[in-house]
Amino acid sequence: MISKLFTSGSMQSVERLVQFTGARHKVLTNNIANFETPFYRSRDLDPVKFQAGLRDAIDSRRRSGASPIQGVLEMRDTRQARFHADGATFQPEFDDSGIMFHDRTNADVERTMQHLAENTMAHNAGIQILKNQFDLLKTAIRGRV
Repeated sequence: MISKLFTSGSMQSVERLVQFTGARHKVLTNNIANFETPFYRSRDLDPVKFQAGLRDAIDSRRRSGASPIQGVLEMRDTRQARFHADGATFQPEFDDSGIMFHDRTNADVERTMQHLAENTMAHNAGIQILKNQFDLLKTAIRGRV
């Protein structure tokens, strides 16, 4: 009975979002830490691929015979992400979309800071949604409005 509270609605999808943005934050800050390192190639986790995988998992859950908002959200593993019941493991890929500089790095400060700001906003939004869900549960448990 209690497990249904955590497997219904948007709880699982927001949890996966927070896991992804947390992992991507580590990758982006590692890139920032290595801006001055010769021969360092930036890495990243692709948010577009993650969003497509999340959308496919949500659509698959909706198409199943059960309620469209209940049931386990099953995300498919990709080259960048491996999903399991208690979390996810992410493997960043080299980001070769930028210009290769004379010191053989491809670190672009402005683009990395833009990615970090976007990722931070997505992470904070996910955390806020989860907080609101838990506040609703606390209110229901207390029996007050």
